[in-house]
Amino acid sequence: MSTTAIILAAGLGTRMRSSRPKALHLLGGRPMLCELLDSAASVFDRVVVVIGPEMAEVAALVAPHPVVVQQERLGTAHAALTAASQFGDGEVVVLYADTPLIRPTTLSRLLTRKKETNAALTLLAFRAPETGRSDHYGRLIMADGFVQSIVEWADASPEQRAEPLCNAGGFVASSADLRRWLEQVPRNTAKGEYYLTDVVGLAAAEGARIAALEAPFAELRGINSQAELAEAEATLQGWLRAAAMEAGANLVAPETVFLCSDTVLAADVRIGPYVVFGPGVVLETGAEILPFCHLEGCRIGPDARIGPYARIRKGTTIGASARVGNFVELKAAVLGVGAKANHLAYLGDAEIGHSANIGAGTITCNYDGAAKHRTVIGADAFIGSNAALVAPVEIGAGAIVGAGSVIVRDVPPDALAIARGQQVHKPGRAKLLRSERKRGATKAATELPTKVLEGQKENG
Repeated sequence: MSTTAIILAAGLGTRMRSSRPKALHLLGGRPMLCELLDSAASVFDRVVVVIGPEMAEVAALVAPHPVVVQQERLGTAHAALTAASQFGDGEVVVLYADTPLIRPTTLSRLLTRKKETNAALTLLAFRAPETGRSDHYGRLIMADGFVQSIVEWADASPEQRAEPLCNAGGFVASSADLRRWLEQVPRNTAKGEYYLTDVVGLAAAEGARIAALEAPFAELRGINSQAELAEAEATLQGWLRAAAMEAGANLVAPETVFLCSDTVLAADVRIGPYVVFGPGVVLETGAEILPFCHLEGCRIGPDARIGPYARIRKGTTIGASARVGNFVELKAAVLGVGAKANHLAYLGDAEIGHSANIGAGTITCNYDGAAKHRTVIGADAFIGSNAALVAPVEIGAGAIVGAGSVIVRDVPPDALAIARGQQVHKPGRAKLLRSERKRGATKAATELPTKVLEGQKENG
């Protein structure tokens, strides 16, 4: 029997005080919808996403999964019914894009729970969180281990509010049952919308068996505000750090390291405090990231060492045993095996050969105001401090560039390039300058009181 997940992602960011669709707010370095998409795609045969009108960015994000557009935002039941043509003939799971942390194991258990209990409808549920955090969650009213009804918090009596299980929103039902219930959902007279929770009442009215699957609040929490987004981020970071350490990564101060959902850390990498990983980072075995570094879209080779205070940007590859030191930035660069850039350098759109040495203050001048250009530095080349390499330019293998040089033409292999103004000596001039400065300072000191007195007389 086929399984289909319907993800409702038409919501706007109104309660988050944002013009960005809620599903696009970042979690683990990428839109929160991606987290749920990955989990659902790993469990169900098919995933369909319901979006609102003018949400092309969301549609592009979920591709190649099919998209259904809810032209009018008339509530969650209406959104699910909009996707009825995509239900198929098997089990249908309805999920919310703003509940993105549900783990694949929980989704699998949801299907298993429905089958084991022979239920027509199985709901996701969690234990009420601490006092003050549960006053907007509907309660599941249970009897003999099954759900009798859902009571919204605002409508619940004190006894009902004391019920421990809260409705998480997601559920599974057969396509035929769900389609029938959705078509019967009444329109709420106050807001003019159709609510998905009414499906439970319709199922109960038919005498259908309704089961619940309890899962951790950390997984089933909804995100409706910037504060809740930050709390979800903290939860996800905890999971990512734990998984990284379980796989053999050494995080010296894990609570200070921020990972992305796609960060790949091999065994025996070492991460110092206050390191931030953007999307698309891979660290190979033995790599070390020292404190206060930021990395994104890069690959760090085995036994390479980065930092402290380094920034590695998109499109960069650091070779094995290479060294990138403090206040060095690389962008779209390849740093060869054993190459070094230990201090205060910017290497953008550059290819640096193995064992090359980049001196402090070196920059590749890669942008001419209209286009980017590439710098190629050969193996074993030595670039002196404060050199400016004006791209496009090539420094041959084994070449040396003198400190302070501005290189605008290619340097042949094994050549010494010096491109700076000629040094001129003026004998005795330093002594004369010091005398003049001293005389000037003495004159200013004696003239100042006179000027002040004259100014007082004028003002008086």
